[in-house]
Amino acid sequence: MTGSRNAYALPKHQQVSEMLIREIAAGRMMEGEKLPPERDMAADLGIAVGTLRKALGDLERKGLLSRIQGSGNYVRSQPDVASVYSMFRLELLEGGGLPTARVLSVDRLAKPMDLPVFGSSGEAHRIRRLRSLGGMPAALEEIWLDGSRAETVAIEELSDSLYLYYRKALGIWILRAEDRVGVGQVPGWSLPEFGLAPGAAAGFIERTGWTQDGASAEFSRTWFDHGVARYVARLR
Repeated sequence: MTGSRNAYALPKHQQVSEMLIREIAAGRMMEGEKLPPERDMAADLGIAVGTLRKALGDLERKGLLSRIQGSGNYVRSQPDVASVYSMFRLELLEGGGLPTARVLSVDRLAKPMDLPVFGSSGEAHRIRRLRSLGGMPAALEEIWLDGSRAETVAIEELSDSLYLYYRKALGIWILRAEDRVGVGQVPGWSLPEFGLAPGAAAGFIERTGWTQDGASAEFSRTWFDHGVARYVARLR
């Protein structure tokens, strides 16, 4: 398990819980499946048994786990489970994968002419990140947060979940988003560890996000390696 180390990062047990939620949603852990013994499962994940038990307790509260005394822990499948990553649509090709992120840069800039209209400020915070799934580099992200939402954004405060940071640090919730998915060219600021070179064709997502006040506050671009990840939207 990996992740940022700051006030807005997910605790270890919640990282495990979120990973398991994504595994269940992807069908990699099936309804009625019995989980391995807790000590074995904790050892496989490289965490303490106590940490695993806290994660399993979270799943039980969300209706994704039945814990039967003397028998074991059994998976339950539920639609629309509350999750930190419920609006994150990229998965490994085989499904699931805990999202983590490495922040590359944060800059407050005048909004470029090629961005759609969003927010009320002429400036925005541009956040560039390398996104990994299950430890594998999978996507490049360029997020533009409207400048009216924060005077400054400190790079050291950003966590693997940007929406969690928005809620805890800025008091804003992204409640609705529109994604447009297609093909784009990998940007010139790509890194060698991202599997596609600058200019190569990649999966491409443009997202506009609206907050609890009904205003558009964020626009983002994501380039993902189609040999590592895919975009998944489940309709129930």
